[in-house]
Amino acid sequence: MALRNAILAALADGEFSGYDLAKSFDAAVANFWSATPQQLYRELERLDAQGLVRARLVEQQRRPNKRLFSLTDAGRAALWEFTARAPRPTAIRDELLVQVEAVDLGDAAGVRGHLQARLAAARGKLQDYERSRARLLDGRTEEEYVAGERRLGPYLTLARGLAFERENIRWYAFALRVLADRHRARGVADA
Repeated sequence: MALRNAILAALADGEFSGYDLAKSFDAAVANFWSATPQQLYRELERLDAQGLVRARLVEQQRRPNKRLFSLTDAGRAALWEFTARAPRPTAIRDELLVQVEAVDLGDAAGVRGHLQARLAAARGKLQDYERSRARLLDGRTEEEYVAGERRLGPYLTLARGLAFERENIRWYAFALRVLADRHRARGVADA
């Protein structure tokens, strides 16, 4: 259900091919929802069958033909209904946190390695999101952007993604520091 609504929201800016929608998901939607291209294509087929999107075939000379998808009135109504109802509260469900919970009884070096990998990934995502923010603002201040843009949703969700990755970086670094301090203290005590 949520992927359906994420696709409908992504199509609010106009017509997209499945390929362009997958790229858009990677660039703009990935900070709050993830999906593989295969999942997107399957869901687009369902949405088309349900009449929530319309597919238009575009014939191309040197490339395979492509289908462009756009919202229908029924799709806009479904998006309206979705935004009108209260969302379920979120909860963290992260396998790494289960590993951290069990670090004292498990492979502490392995957990530290997982944390380091996540820290590096979060730093990379943050850089991507900061580049996206710079593209959206296009030299304007945040106040100028907010005052002049027709759609604020993409900017607000990007701001949430930025905050999320900044907090991830802060927490991963904190956890690594605490585990390293603990390791050093035990190493001295064990000597």
